This record gives sequence, C-alpha cells and structure tokens, in this order.
Amino acid sequence: MASAVVAALLVPTTARPPQAARGIPALTDEHGRVLTLRGWNIEDKANRGEKALTAITERHFRDMRARGFDFARLLVFWDDLEPQPGRYSQTYLRKIERLLNWAARYDIKVVIDAHQDVFGPAFGHRGIPEWATRTDGLPFTAHPDDWFAEYFEPAVQRAFTHLYQDQDLQRAQARAWRVLAGRFAHHPAVLGYDLINEPMGELQQGEDLPTAARRIEHDQLTPMYNRLADSVRSADPDAWVFVEPTPVVGEGVPTGLGRIDDPKVVYAPHFYNAAMEAGADYDPGAGWIETYEHAVTEYPKRYKVPIVVGEWGPPNSSLPNMKQFYRDAMRSLGRYSSGWAGYVWCYGGGYCAVDDSGAFRTHKELTAQPYAESVAGAIRSASYNPDDAEYRLTYRAAPRGLRLTELSLPSRAWRITTDGNAVVLRRASGRAWVLAAPGSDVTLTVKPG
Repeated sequence: MASAVVAALLVPTTARPPQAARGIPALTDEHGRVLTLRGWNIEDKANRGEKALTAITERHFRDMRARGFDFARLLVFWDDLEPQPGRYSQTYLRKIERLLNWAARYDIKVVIDAHQDVFGPAFGHRGIPEWATRTDGLPFTAHPDDWFAEYFEPAVQRAFTHLYQDQDLQRAQARAWRVLAGRFAHHPAVLGYDLINEPMGELQQGEDLPTAARRIEHDQLTPMYNRLADSVRSADPDAWVFVEPTPVVGEGVPTGLGRIDDPKVVYAPHFYNAAMEAGADYDPGAGWIETYEHAVTEYPKRYKVPIVVGEWGPPNSSLPNMKQFYRDAMRSLGRYSSGWAGYVWCYGGGYCAVDDSGAFRTHKELTAQPYAESVAGAIRSASYNPDDAEYRLTYRAAPRGLRLTELSLPSRAWRITTDGNAVVLRRASGRAWVLAAPGSDVTLTVKPG
C-alpha cells in the first residue's frame, strides 16, 4: 500500500502490546477439525479474455504443496466473468475449474477472491467491469509511480459510491456471486469466497483516512457483505464467506465493519505497511506489528468469527531487517489467525515467493514451517521455535468422529514424537497423520532429523 497520499491522510498510531487469540474462534472443516491455512495468492493479472488465467499452471500448485503449503487465494475478475451485462463467460468458468482441479489434485484448499485494483479496467486495472463503472464525469489522473494513490482520484471514489448504493449494480454484483458460487459449490478444493478485494470508497470533506475508512466499512461495506453473503448462501450452503475491511487496517486502524449475518464468516484483513510497501526496511522498534495485531483482533473477538490474513509480504525481502520481519510476522500471525496467504506465488522478482528456478527468494523460506493443517480436537497450544526448528502442538483429542490430525512437514526430514495417547499412523512426502485416543490430551513434537 505504497502511497504518499495514504501517509498524508493517516493519523499517528501508538504501539500496543500483542493480543492473545483467546476469544477468537478457530476455522473448522466439515468434520469439525481445526484448520490452519498457510499458503499464497495465485494470480494472472496480465491476461484477460481468451488468455485469462493462462499464466497459472499446474506447477504453481505442485510447488506450493511440495513446500508444505495447503492454501491458495485464487484471484478472479468480475470483468472477465461478465464482460457484458448478464452475459457470463462459460470459458472463464471452465478456466477457473481447471485451476481448482489442479488444487484438488494436490490437496490445496482454495478461496476464490473477487479481486479489484483501483476499481477496474475503466482506470487501467482489473476488477469491476467498465459497464458497471459510474463516475459522474469526475476527473481521473493516473499515477504510474504510485498506483495506490489512484484510489483517491475523484472518479474512482465516486465509482465505489455507485457500486455500494445503486440498486441495479447491487443486483448485478449479487448475481455474479450467485453464478460463481453455483458453479463451484460442490468442488472439493473450494473452502470459501472472498467477496471483494481491498474495498475502498469516497472520502467526505474534512475526513482523515481512518475516519473515512470506519464510516465506509460501517455504512457501505457491512450492508454490501450481507447482500453478497445472502447471494452466495442461496447457491452454496456450506462454504465460508471471507470479508475484508479497507486496506487502512494495515496501519493499525480498527475496522468499522458491523455484523455479517451469516453462520460461516471469516474476517480477512491484509497485512501491509505503507512505508515498507514504498521500499523502506522493517523497523523492529517502531511497534507496527504490535499495533496491527491489537487493531486487527478487535473485530473477530467482538463478532466471534475466525481470522485469516488474505495478503501480506514486502516487495523487497532482501533488506537488512527482513529476516527479523519474517520471524516477527510469523510469530504474530501464529498468535491470533487461523492462517494466511502470502503475496504472491510467482516465479521471478519483487513480491514473488520464489525465483525463476523455483528457489525461495531471500528470507521467504522462513514462511515454510511445520504446522498442523487439521487437528481432530481442541488446540491447547501450538508453537514453533525458528532457532532449532522445533514445532510443538498440544490438543485435547475429539471424543468421537474423525480422529486423524494432519501435519505438514515442508522440504526436509523431520522426526515426530508423541505421548502415549497418540501414534503416527502414516507418513507421506511432506505430510504425516496422527491418530489419538478419543478425548485424550495429546502432545506432538516435530524436530529436524
């Protein structure tokens, strides 16, 4: 979220101590197992129309799973799904299905993300179709060196206002989600749907950015999410719906979102810092991660919903303090979230997780740790020590039903020890399954070896 405009509109924040996960529910699967999602965003922003999604290959999913990741946030675009009003591209839906089939092949859970950047193609980006873009003739000036600043152009802000308030656009957006959810409701890879990426809105005269963000979230995003959740639920009764605040939460600003009246809601903020997005190094003494954690845990505690961070990671991971950043970030995310998707799994430079050869880019290997993908019971504690690469999990095993707990063991040899109430039932490449006695207290330790 790199922008001088953002810096000018933000008010200073004060570091606060980290918040524990107590009071935040866990994400669960259809068997009641506690899930931990660790993975990456997968995208193709360069291609559209007949070439849409062609930059994503089976290799993306195979390589992610080989390094221990079980989760993908898949970017899709409304402008590709519905290029003309009421005409949905069956070709695009088939392309999405092909990607989901690859995810299922490698046992990767997917959240389908309705992505937008700077609203959509009317402003040179992707997302909401041009036919659904209304600006009232207000001006727009591109900012090639600071794309996020384009969100503050009058035409873009007015387009968001119309999307939230015009009834015909409300119905069109709901129909698009009904099409997506109806097509993929029974696909084995689909965990849920992220209803809109990084929503923004129109600032009112005299508002600073945090005040505007809270108003937009409360007055516009909350009713929109309730409408879209109803639309998804009419087609898919089981999937989770992921709801995002504005990106301003990245600066430690608590969200103004209200209650989403759906039984399976996930709060899905992003974890970006404006200075780091602009190229600055991580400052361990600034308290940004602590401030973010304090702010971002308020909503899931109040409304009793799980939290999954939908995007995070700096554009330059090779700066001097980035090793400390990844260690601090991973510890923080582990305290309160049910998982995360880093940005982004691609082969190259910048934000890419890996280089052209498939090797982790500098310090990004620190995201690959052993963890429990699913736990058949109630987790008491889970911790990872990066100094000796030891993972330790304690839980109360489920008294009945499915009793297998699944471990992810990325990219090396691992030794698993258990107490007398559990046994390692089976191991495969990069994974292990543990069977526990019903209702027992279990301790698992994973070490290199």
